[in-house]
Amino acid sequence: MAGEVLDVVAEDIVRPENLVYRRPSALLDVDMHYCPGCGHSTVHKIFMEVVEEMGIQHDIIGVAPVGCSVFAYNYMDIDMQQAAHGRACAVATGIKRMLPDKFVFTYQGDGDLAAIGGNETLHAANRGENFLVIFINNAIYGMTSGQMAPTTIDGMVTTTSPYGRDPKTMGYPLKFGDLIAPLPGVAYVTRQAVNTVQNVRRAKKALQRALEYQKQGLGFCLVEIVSNCPSNWKMTPVESNKYVQNVLIPFYPLGDIKVPEVKK
Repeated sequence: MAGEVLDVVAEDIVRPENLVYRRPSALLDVDMHYCPGCGHSTVHKIFMEVVEEMGIQHDIIGVAPVGCSVFAYNYMDIDMQQAAHGRACAVATGIKRMLPDKFVFTYQGDGDLAAIGGNETLHAANRGENFLVIFINNAIYGMTSGQMAPTTIDGMVTTTSPYGRDPKTMGYPLKFGDLIAPLPGVAYVTRQAVNTVQNVRRAKKALQRALEYQKQGLGFCLVEIVSNCPSNWKMTPVESNKYVQNVLIPFYPLGDIKVPEVKK
């Protein structure tokens, strides 16, 4: 009897008009391959919310290269193009130049963007290519079992830095957004996170702002999102989000790094 009452109450509460959060139409109703607690799925959701809210589902093209997000095209109900490892910005350049009226974005991890694809990303930024780069920075190589990335912070343990990253022999962590921000072709660089509800909301606003700047033809936009990797950090999802907050964010501070100048 009590169970039946609860079912009735639940049916009365869970109605479309009462929902605060729902799956956006541009996000396919399928299971994702990401590890439990991974930030990729959150970024997918909020970005597809932006696409839906801006009404551009049929006017946006994404590029998914090699990495954890290699199967992003299975989850986003939009036009997507695969790219060779590190070549997402080169592919996006061709798409945007051939179809300048379309919104174009790449979705890249720290290995694809800053290591094997560092050259492509840097020169696309320097040329001022008018598209958005979504950069997921979890400070490790997720797909290949946790090797050190360009963004791995000092002392962080990975499979290729088992005693922690040592700048004397392994170099320093690369803040890619700060690196490209001074370039004249770069319009917008921001660093956000998805480890808390408040940060998720801010990240969503940043993604929308970047697409609006693209619509205005202002140039290269990069939205870096500091995320977690529970599996390769050997942590629970909760522990990994705390690590983002207490360890990564102090090194990779959140906020706008470069915004377009307002023309008077």
